[in-house]
Amino acid sequence: MSTHRPVRRMIVVAAASVLAAAVSVPLLAAPQPQAPGAGKRVLMVWGGWPGHQPKETVELFAPWLKEQGFEVEIADSVAVYKDPVKMKGLALIVQAVTMGQLAPDEARGLLEAVRGGTGLAGWHGGLADSFRSNTEYEFMVGGAWVAHPGNILEYEVKVTDRSDPITKGLQDFRMKSEQYYMLVDPNDQVLATTTFSGVAAPWIKGAVMPVAWKKLYGQGRVFNTTLGHVVSDFDVPEARQIVQRGMLWAARVSGAGEDPVPTNPYR
Repeated sequence: MSTHRPVRRMIVVAAASVLAAAVSVPLLAAPQPQAPGAGKRVLMVWGGWPGHQPKETVELFAPWLKEQGFEVEIADSVAVYKDPVKMKGLALIVQAVTMGQLAPDEARGLLEAVRGGTGLAGWHGGLADSFRSNTEYEFMVGGAWVAHPGNILEYEVKVTDRSDPITKGLQDFRMKSEQYYMLVDPNDQVLATTTFSGVAAPWIKGAVMPVAWKKLYGQGRVFNTTLGHVVSDFDVPEARQIVQRGMLWAARVSGAGEDPVPTNPYR
């Protein structure tokens, strides 16, 4: 009866105190997932012909790579390739150098790094029109620029591999830029293509040309896209995402994709 009321009141007060104490103790924060690039080093190299805005394009992607956890170093000369300290232990080299020159010791440093497992990624002439006199370099990249008929024009990019993580979920899209005509290695795994209308060069009407591919050179993963004539080309979300995903793949980030399966159209 009335004699039980104080006991009940004490129990209620005690329970409230315990609840208040529990609420006042901060909850332990859930462990944050590790950034995909954590512990990996990236060297970004720009130079060559300024018309391709190499500095600006590198500066576009460098902050994004840092957000992914990569340790990023930027160099404005290919002379860095002959520095064994700089080249040791790199996960990825991103190059934006058009119509440059590569001295023998610089070429050796770059080629050996990629053969040994360092990834290589780039866009437009910054990778596929870098060192025209070095055939081993072109063999490594898997393609070489030869023309862009009509210069700046509108064209469509068709995503041909919709299962690869680099292009998964992306739809076909349009560009207004240079449409690169390439000499391409059949050992590439082609991810996207473009078809030439023949307006500027009627004899190539209907030619289907790779726009993005991945391949191996030794133990190194190589990614290239012909998109990205100037930095504003990457205002097109699909163009920007293809480069971002391609860099992750070349750096062997977990979940970014497997080694390539060559498309080889001549089988």
